Amino acid sequence: MAKQPKDSSTSPATTQQGKGGGEKQPGRLKQIGMVAKVVHQQSPRTIPIAVGIALGVLAVAIVGGLIFGYWMYWLPFGVLVAFLSGFLFFSRSAQRLQYQMLEGQLGAGMAVLENMRGDWSVEPGVNGNRSMDIVHRAVGRPGIVLVGEGDPQRLKPLIAAEKKRLSRVAYNTPIYDVQVGNAEGQVHIAKLQRSMVKLPRNLGKAEVAELRYRLKALPPAMQMPKGPMPRGAKMPKMPKSQNQ
Repeated sequence: MAKQPKDSSTSPATTQQGKGGGEKQPGRLKQIGMVAKVVHQQSPRTIPIAVGIALGVLAVAIVGGLIFGYWMYWLPFGVLVAFLSGFLFFSRSAQRLQYQMLEGQLGAGMAVLENMRGDWSVEPGVNGNRSMDIVHRAVGRPGIVLVGEGDPQRLKPLIAAEKKRLSRVAYNTPIYDVQVGNAEGQVHIAKLQRSMVKLPRNLGKAEVAELRYRLKALPPAMQMPKGPMPRGAKMPKMPKSQNQ
């Protein structure tokens, strides 16, 4: 007698993954809980301070209601402002801790670029060397931004070579370069996103789309290290901040 096929709808692979075999993403509340757990581990005082700020704002609203009356307005408004105040402090603290955890890691700049808001497309590791100095490329309304991570002196020829390579298809498109790090002339990891946002918008949406199309035809630099990555070297992932 032929064996009946098992019902695939109840298999572990199906229950653990979403449609198309992809891993199901956690919900917003679960994400906040995961961030809160990390924040508590790294800075145990952050959450109590956030709660204290919220309670303080709520207390002011209650006192305002007692003095001026109009409880119908003071109490709901106080609850809303109290929650937003505490949550804003928590979000800023979580983002600051994220940058501290990323600082000094290989690919920290790339982790920030991948979480940038706006119409940006990012290409990791367009150039590099055996010393693990690496250059990423971001394309958006300002034009092309080359983001280097590593030693400032070794990054200079890498960025210069990448600019020369891009000039074949970029034509008159502005090309900016930023080095991430703590050395003189470099941008701290916590300020990278801010410095990118401050760049002028030189291109329209159609021009950005055309630029991306031209860049696809550009052959790779072929200067990335051919040897294996150092043991334990990974591109870190940056959790999305809640205040973005």
